[in-house]
Amino acid sequence: MTVIYEPWPATAAELAALLGQAGHAVRIAADPAELGALLTADPAEPLVVFGPGAAPAEAVAFAAEQRLRRPETGVVLLNSDAGAGLLREALRAGIREVADPGDPHAVLEACGRSLEVSRRLSASPYGPHGAPAPHGEHPAPGGRTPGHPGRIVTVLATKGGCGKTTVATNLAVTLADGGRRRVLLVDLDVEFGDVAIALQLTPERGLADAITMADRLDETGLRSLLTPYRPGLDTLLAPVRPTDGEQIGGPLVGEVLRLARNMFDYVVVDTPPHFSDPALAALDVTDHFLVLAAPDVLTLKNTRIALETLDLLGHPADRRIVTLNRSGSPVGLTPQDVERVLRVPPHAHIPSSADVPISLNRGVPLAAADPAHAVSRAIADLAARHLDAAASERPRRERGRRGFLRRVRG
Repeated sequence: MTVIYEPWPATAAELAALLGQAGHAVRIAADPAELGALLTADPAEPLVVFGPGAAPAEAVAFAAEQRLRRPETGVVLLNSDAGAGLLREALRAGIREVADPGDPHAVLEACGRSLEVSRRLSASPYGPHGAPAPHGEHPAPGGRTPGHPGRIVTVLATKGGCGKTTVATNLAVTLADGGRRRVLLVDLDVEFGDVAIALQLTPERGLADAITMADRLDETGLRSLLTPYRPGLDTLLAPVRPTDGEQIGGPLVGEVLRLARNMFDYVVVDTPPHFSDPALAALDVTDHFLVLAAPDVLTLKNTRIALETLDLLGHPADRRIVTLNRSGSPVGLTPQDVERVLRVPPHAHIPSSADVPISLNRGVPLAAADPAHAVSRAIADLAARHLDAAASERPRRERGRRGFLRRVRG
């Protein structure tokens, strides 16, 4: 069933005819009271379409409420004058699609995509790719268990070209699960970050703008620095100019991540291919270390060194997820060869696929464009198996070992 919220009867009738021809069973609400009554009668309503006669502010307020109360219910806004400001506000509120009411094909596609998200949310056996709450606790709307902070997942690779940003972006999309959870993706490669390019985002503000807020950053200030990408997924982008990154130190990064942990269900951190001061600060507050390798001897050797460095820093091995990216590539290395070089068996495997660079060029992660793809399913399986509630209950111990690392490396 699809609900059309449209104050103008003639416009509502046109939309009902369009959606009806596409197979939608349609009900119409002309005012907030009627809309509320319809949703009360059918709490599992998968789609609400706000017609061009509805005020965008009504759609934004409604979507923000439904994202918490009924995350399976998708909201589509039909507006012919949607500028960047409205689009940004719509994304933040959780509106899944904004389409031009003068383009029937675009309207039908937007509604179809939203319904598919609702279908997947309702059918997911694992909820939002996270574990059920421990016995006696009930997740808060959006997946957060009351009284528990979010979890920080840091993606590490000590050699460029491993697919670190690809894995980080797809993992963030997977954890957000269409808005069921609140996820922040942080690009901590402060000199040459690629998250903005990978997602085709324009960084109006980002991590560099937090410099002036150091030691007094609050939730409002941090939210002002975020760039929304999809429902439930915001990004904190790296500086545009590498010189700006030189001013971002470990204390600021620690301040940002500690604050973000209390605002989001998950914080996914994409790091540079070396142990920079910002990256070390992230490690100090990290709950799960996703250590990425690729099937070539040089990368495997560097990955082993990264694991040894985590040992030196005192970060526990049971929070590491050693992941072999491009697994199965015909490069002459057997699984035994990989384990021999790494000295540990990989916990997860992500298959090689030519669709990955295509998705990068399009700026749409495979987890968003094709959740059934083998790569998407591998990342979803990684999240389900390793980012579970039990891991979050282990004691967190922040570590101040950066000086020790410098002495070891120096």
